[in-house]
Amino acid sequence: MRVLILGGTGEARALAAALHDRPGLELTSSLAGRVRDPALPVGQVRMGGFGGAAGLAGHLRAHGIDRLIDATHPFAATISAHAAAAADDTGCPLLVLRRPGWNAQPGDRWTRVPDIAAAAAAAAATPPGCIFLTTGRRDLAAFAGDRRHRFLVRTVDPPSGPHPEPMTLLLARGPYTVDGETALMREHAVTALVTKDSGGQMTNAKLVAARTGAIPVVMVDRPPLPAGVHTVASVEEATAWLDIAVG
Repeated sequence: MRVLILGGTGEARALAAALHDRPGLELTSSLAGRVRDPALPVGQVRMGGFGGAAGLAGHLRAHGIDRLIDATHPFAATISAHAAAAADDTGCPLLVLRRPGWNAQPGDRWTRVPDIAAAAAAAAATPPGCIFLTTGRRDLAAFAGDRRHRFLVRTVDPPSGPHPEPMTLLLARGPYTVDGETALMREHAVTALVTKDSGGQMTNAKLVAARTGAIPVVMVDRPPLPAGVHTVASVEEATAWLDIAVG
């Protein structure tokens, strides 16, 4: 059975590790190549895009892929849509592996918004101070017009294009600790946090630090998945899906 994992997440790497050298499976992980120095999964890896849904469908056919697993980031809506369309076009069974999102806890001061534009508007309405942005380098343009705030921006790779000013840029990759996030927010006198509902444990320390410091959080909701896709929340469930298929 030939399996293609659309990856780039910790769950995708864990799934590749769980399936590596498993009898009866030929596994390839595909990464978009947008991060300069990505963490690579074990096993065979391809880098780069496919050329849209049609290109992905062509790849599935050309390489005889029997099962497709979308384990991309919860906010990678475009590739998820392409995966669903390609699976429908080719008849290749598709599974979506998505870690659960975050839920507000007692003491949290969250404002949920549907997208980055709404997040920028909500952030602009907060009292003057320092806004901590952890939404990714490609979303910074939405905040470029805000002149009421300072910005602390954390990304994996340096941003390009419009961005807010004044901006302090931190280049870092999780996981992060609560102590480290608390110290960072205190050092920069953060008055609001803007983030995406990515879920998982690697970056949730900032939410704990914000809760402890009574710092308001603007939380961007996930984009919806394509209608009708089969979704699981764990590597174990994804492995079980493949076991059923092999059986």
